[in-house]
Amino acid sequence: MPSTRTVLLKRVYDEPADSDGFRVLVDRLWPRGLTKQDARLDAWLRDLAPSNELRKLFHAHPERWQDFRQRCLTELREPSAGIALQKLYEVLDQEKAVSLLFASKQTDRNNATVLKEIVEGVRKPPKGTGAGSRAQARKRAKR
Repeated sequence: MPSTRTVLLKRVYDEPADSDGFRVLVDRLWPRGLTKQDARLDAWLRDLAPSNELRKLFHAHPERWQDFRQRCLTELREPSAGIALQKLYEVLDQEKAVSLLFASKQTDRNNATVLKEIVEGVRKPPKGTGAGSRAQARKRAKR
């Protein structure tokens, strides 16, 4: 991946800006009160979002951040999440700036922060979804 790539985190309710680059919503539910036109999305990868059960648990118990993060990583091993994560890696390979958009009021602890850690290499990606998986997918695409 190019080192000049920028991954930003941004609330979907914040005003879109040219510096956002490619805008990807990573929430399972559509943001309340926001029109598609106002959101100015380039993609919506809802399968990257935590399950409704996990989302509700974290909203009720934000002090359980480490548990939430670990369970997000576990859920990202699901096949549908793996496909969505592969799509995100493809976007990251093509775009200089990508904004991961979320609705949560917790801007420093949410599923988008977990995703950013994965794609920037801070956290190990879920098994079968990392750089090796991307390289395999590129080889298959060339055939």
